[in-house]
Amino acid sequence: MKLLHLSDLHLGKRVNEYSMLEDQEYILKKILNIIDEERPEGVIIAGDVYDKSVPSAEAVALFDDFLVSLAARRLRVFVISGNHDSPERIAFGSRIMDAGGIHMSPVYSGRIDPVRLSDAYGEICVYMLPFIKPAHVRRWFPDEEIKNYTDALGCAVSHMDIDTAKRNVLVTHQFVTGASRSESEEVFVGGTENVDAEVFDPFDYVALGHLHSPQNCGRDTVRYCGTPLKYSFSEAKDRKSVTVVELLEKGNVSYKTVDLLPRRDLVELKGTYAELTLKSFYENTTWQEDYTHITLTDEEDIPDAIGKLRVIYHNLMKLDYDNKRTRSGAVITGASDVETKTPYQLFAEFYELQNNQPMSEEQSAYMKELIEKTWEAEK
Repeated sequence: MKLLHLSDLHLGKRVNEYSMLEDQEYILKKILNIIDEERPEGVIIAGDVYDKSVPSAEAVALFDDFLVSLAARRLRVFVISGNHDSPERIAFGSRIMDAGGIHMSPVYSGRIDPVRLSDAYGEICVYMLPFIKPAHVRRWFPDEEIKNYTDALGCAVSHMDIDTAKRNVLVTHQFVTGASRSESEEVFVGGTENVDAEVFDPFDYVALGHLHSPQNCGRDTVRYCGTPLKYSFSEAKDRKSVTVVELLEKGNVSYKTVDLLPRRDLVELKGTYAELTLKSFYENTTWQEDYTHITLTDEEDIPDAIGKLRVIYHNLMKLDYDNKRTRSGAVITGASDVETKTPYQLFAEFYELQNNQPMSEEQSAYMKELIEKTWEAEK
């Protein structure tokens, strides 16, 4: 049995105020191409289908088109809700869609019945556990001691009535202890959302969603596939992919990744304004159309830098400076000996505190002249 593992589509997401919908439509078509080449029997989408609990009409239409394309290929599809999704909206129509092989996770009710598949090696049970918090589980099992997320997941799994002699797959959306995260993920501070990987021991493969970088957790068969697109510059160096899982006889599970190449990448560039605007620097690259984060190292701010740079880098999302001024940790406080210092001396001290360097000779001469003219006008 071959399954394609996806998660965290975040349809409708905006990154630095740029809509990613066009890029998402492009990458979903690429995923369909991979499906046609790999010919899996099923597709898993492990939560965060949408970026908001109330998604835009355009995002819903895009997901609808994707599901229709999967159904046309007669695939079994397993979709759960993530922390960004509304469980009720993901569950809508699930009982009708089950008959067509599209399985949408219901709202958690303390009971999870597996979807049963079969191949030459026997039966495979797929359990769909949407994103849950301890409070969701306590509601159904008030007599259980549930203090944290590990307790909650452990309780939920223990009530699944799993036959460990069969091959079992879990689709869930949680933060597993020890996994590495990126800036674009919503994970609680202090590790309170952590789930220990041991709670997943009864399963032959655990298809995880929630974290954006592809990675294994504890063992190869507990895996995040990652997002199909980069959603923050902390992911700029990630290689995005889909995970193709193959289950043979009990105990024989393997996977491989297939790279996803976006229509526009997220890239970070750093240098002086003069360096970054040299044609020899950016020609023969995709940077002009990629989503870019530029860090200028000029000591002086460039007037209208973002407007000028967008003439070359059309999708410039973010502009920063890295120079003596920005690296300074100095706290500007009230000046001392104000009564004994000239206006020029006060301004020179303020400038050096703010910029972590003194004024140049040209700036110094200009300020002296400006102050003299100002004082002359007031006499």
